[in-house]
Amino acid sequence: MIEMSLAEVAAVTGGRLHRATGAERVTAVEFDSRAIRPGGLFLALPGERVDGHDFAAAAVAAGAAGVLAAREVDAPAVVVPAAPPSASTPLAGSYLAAADPDGSGAAVLAALARLARHVVAALPGLTIVGVTGSSGKTSTKDLLAAVLAPLGPTVAPPGSFNNELGLPYTALAASPTTRHLVLEFSARGPGHIAALCAVASPRIGVVLNVGRAHLGEFGSAEAIARAKGELVEALPTDGVAVLNADDPVVAAMAARTAARVVTVGRSPTATVRAQDVRLDAGRARFRLTAPSGTADVALRLVGEHHVGNALAAAAVALECGASPAAVAAALSASEAVSRWRMEVVDRPDGVTVVNDAYNANPESMRAALRALAAIAAGRRRTWAVLGRMGELGERSAAAHAEIAAVAAELGIDRLVAVGGAEYGEGARRVADPAAAVSVLRAELRPGDVVLVKASRAVGLDRVAATLLGPDEEQENELVSR
Repeated sequence: MIEMSLAEVAAVTGGRLHRATGAERVTAVEFDSRAIRPGGLFLALPGERVDGHDFAAAAVAAGAAGVLAAREVDAPAVVVPAAPPSASTPLAGSYLAAADPDGSGAAVLAALARLARHVVAALPGLTIVGVTGSSGKTSTKDLLAAVLAPLGPTVAPPGSFNNELGLPYTALAASPTTRHLVLEFSARGPGHIAALCAVASPRIGVVLNVGRAHLGEFGSAEAIARAKGELVEALPTDGVAVLNADDPVVAAMAARTAARVVTVGRSPTATVRAQDVRLDAGRARFRLTAPSGTADVALRLVGEHHVGNALAAAAVALECGASPAAVAAALSASEAVSRWRMEVVDRPDGVTVVNDAYNANPESMRAALRALAAIAAGRRRTWAVLGRMGELGERSAAAHAEIAAVAAELGIDRLVAVGGAEYGEGARRVADPAAAVSVLRAELRPGDVVLVKASRAVGLDRVAATLLGPDEEQENELVSR
């Protein structure tokens, strides 16, 4: 972040100083009081269980320069006026929901957005890269960071920081030395991505796919496509839209952007494409082919679906000046970074646990099952421990039945449905994650491969953590404490 005084923060955000001289120096922002460092600006946000305003004094005692708040607190602060819920930002419903009845959280988030917009605008040498899609955003964001880092200092989100808190929080980590800022854009309704683009406007935009994630909230696949396409609509005329040539809905977004279009995929017409794709223990190898040359890639990430993610990252790096050989080397060296996304761990007893429990939709579930089958390669017994896929609306029953059919087609040996998830008569049903652990502990044997996957709310990460031991770390939540 560029260093600012608390008075400058107040001027940019439209707030007023409270118990502060204004000379206090701000060098970072933080929403978790436990992570505050000297010079931090603590974001007083409401959460489901706690309100960040209650932790303001503790944050300053820990070194914070001040607090960004919607009401007066017992600490130096910039206080921004709380807006009524009806006047809150277009994104307020996606993160805050019922935790913000008085609009205080929306006010702090709106101020955070103004602060991020100001900081990004003050960094004219910065190239902002945005990525969206129904699945694969976080893995692609990690690959983008890996391929861009050799070209210069790069900032990318930790985990899935992709909403109206996570995106400006990440943008504010950029400094005068930062060359690339990689941002992940999510949406739970129309206008969300457009609003995020107004905070930090990408010059390069990547659309991976349009699937059925959040179908229940959007109402139709067409509405999801319209929302994802807001990213390419926001690109400038001298920008670049990286579109998946293998997804017809995404490819059609070329008509919605003023930017130059670069296509990626396995299609022979794609600008940047993968040839001779083959799997080795679930990890893909392919020939990267681009107008500037070719190079061989051997991914360390598990799952054939990562080929498309890697191609998107490659296209961006090539646009930023990398050579095909350098891109291939960076992709081939990349390890899984973000937690609970196709994490493959071999236990000492020979059982392999595949933890993909961060989230699930029909497309990502299908990809995970294919990866499970590829890892086992027909020689080892496979277990799919699956929970409910959320936010599918009236298509939920059909989508779960579809996944059960995919598991049968792939020859998955054991399908365990957790918490009432409807995966058909062939599934073994258990009440909750604890019951799933009991089944696995009793019946797993050396050589088995276990996939754990569901929507985040199901909590199947606890199953993987228990199978792997009590020391598994938990990923930080985007909440203020």
